[in-house]
Amino acid sequence: MTSFKQKLADPTKRLSMHVNVIPSAVVTQAIAASGADVVVIDREHGAVDYGTCHAMIAATQGTECAPVVRVSEIADAEVKRVLDLGAEGIIFPLVKDAYDVKRAVASMRYPGSMGTRGFGPFIAHSRWPNDMMTYAKTIEDRLTCGILIETVEAVANIDAIVEQEGIDYMILAAFDLSATMGIPGQFDHPQFVKATARVESAARGAGIPLGGIALTEEDAAARFSEGYRIVSGFDVLHLKSRVAQTAAWARRPDPVHAYVRDGVAGPKHPLTVPH
Repeated sequence: MTSFKQKLADPTKRLSMHVNVIPSAVVTQAIAASGADVVVIDREHGAVDYGTCHAMIAATQGTECAPVVRVSEIADAEVKRVLDLGAEGIIFPLVKDAYDVKRAVASMRYPGSMGTRGFGPFIAHSRWPNDMMTYAKTIEDRLTCGILIETVEAVANIDAIVEQEGIDYMILAAFDLSATMGIPGQFDHPQFVKATARVESAARGAGIPLGGIALTEEDAAARFSEGYRIVSGFDVLHLKSRVAQTAAWARRPDPVHAYVRDGVAGPKHPLTVPH
C-alpha cells in the first residue's frame, strides 16, 4: 500500500484529509473506508482519550488511509504516547517559529537520529506489523510531520520555518489564523489575503505541500487552483451538513398534486393514482 509520505512525495497527487473530532472507531473506519488519504484524530479540540485514540488508529487497518494525530501541544510526552499507539504521523498546532519546528521534528525521532522520542513501541509495532526493533529502525521513513500555520507569529516567521528539516507538509488553518488576526472568518479581508499569499509563496518556494480547509467542492477546486495539494474537512461539520439537508427535505411544504380516481380529482396526493 502507498503510504501518506509516498503520496506527498508525488507532486501530481491531490489528497483528501478529514479531521476526526468524534471519539469513535466507527466514524474513523467509515472515513478510512470511504477513500480518504488521511484521517486526523483530533486530540487538540476533539473529545478523544488515549484508549479511544488507539481504537481509532486501529480502525484504519487494511486501508490506504493514514492515521495521524493532532496533538494539543509540542510536547515529547504526548507525541511519544500517540506514536506508541501506532499513529503514522503528527500534526502540530501553534507552531510559531523555527525553534518550534525543531522541537516538533525531534519529538518524533529516536535519539539515534537526533531525536528525543523515548523508546517503547509495545503497541505500535503490531500496527504495521513487525517486531519492535524493526519498527524502530524503519518507522521514521514512514512517519509524517505536519505543522499548522495558524498564528500571526507563524506568518511573520514563515521564511525561517520552511527552511527547517523534517516538515512533510503544512496546513494553513484559516479559521484559527483569521481569529488570531482579529478578523475571525473574514477570509476576503485584505490582511488575511496578504497573509495567506505569503504562506503560499513560502511553501511553494520550499517545495512543501500545502493543505487547506475545503467544505464544498467549490472550495476544493479553489484550493487546488491555488497550488494546494491537500484539502481538509471535519467529520462533525460534514455530519451536521447532511443531517440539516435531510431535515430541510422533511420541512418542505407538500406540493399540491391532483390525482384522479373514479373520475374525481383529489387535492393533495403526491402521486397520480391510476384507476
